[in-house]
Order: sequence, then structure tokens, then C-alpha cells
Amino acid sequence: MALKRDIHPIPDYVLSALESEDLVERYRSRPPYQQNDYIGWITRAKRQETIDKRLNQMLTELRNGDKYMGMDYRSK
Repeated sequence: MALKRDIHPIPDYVLSALESEDLVERYRSRPPYQQNDYIGWITRAKRQETIDKRLNQMLTELRNGDKYMGMDYRSK
């Protein structure tokens, strides 16, 4: 599936967090638009505390598997 919006490359610190939490597969199993939205949302933050908060939210949502950026999500 091709995205029509800007593609955000995954920063090393996000990949490291996914790897350390053993969540890479859960991240990769999400639709491409969700992966891209998470990265754009995290990297648009200006303050480190906001970056950390957003990153932690993504990790929690991936770990639990029932949310996507605060919205209910059910995997297919």
C-alpha cells in the first residue's frame, strides 16, 4: 500500500526503543499509515519531554495492542 503523505524515516532512537521493548514486530504489523503517523507525530515534537511522552505512548499502545494514537484499534 503506497502512502500519499510524506514518508517519515524511523529515527535511531525510536528503533532502539522498539528493539529494547521487543516491539519491532508489533510496530511492523501495524498498517504503513499508522507506522508513518507515529513517527511523524513523535518527530514533530519540539521539547524532549514531549518526544519522550509520545514515544512512551506509542510503546504502550503497541504493547497493549488496543489503541492507535489514543483511538481504539483492533488488528485484522
